[in-house]
Amino acid sequence: MRQRYFLLCLFIVSLAFGNLDAAIVVPTTVTPSGEPAATTPAEAEALAAVKEYRESLKEMSGKERRQLKRQQRKAVKKAMNDYQDSSTNTLLLVIVTILLPPLGVLLYEGELTSRFWIALLLTLLFYLPGLIYALLVIFGNA
Repeated sequence: MRQRYFLLCLFIVSLAFGNLDAAIVVPTTVTPSGEPAATTPAEAEALAAVKEYRESLKEMSGKERRQLKRQQRKAVKKAMNDYQDSSTNTLLLVIVTILLPPLGVLLYEGELTSRFWIALLLTLLFYLPGLIYALLVIFGNA
């Protein structure tokens, strides 16, 4: 039974981190210069912004790039925390956590952290400690 549960957890984790969008093919038009061509004004504006961003990265020193990456990571984490504050997400997260505690921790954290591995280990040893730990991780920051 434990082996089945472990294989099920492993399968779910592999699905979570698998490349699910690899089969989606999006046709694009490419200009002779090798850059994608915009078909709408919004796409043209986005492509111009990307090109400008790439050029600004080339002009930056290594230290400036690292600082920019840190700022971007902080902004993404803040946005993720703001997104996770809604009660519906918390309810769904609790339901997933009750079914599979490590998966709930993984969805809450957004990446493979030591908390995920601890939850996985506790769940494999016995379900209840893993569930308690996962719920503490989710509600511990509240």
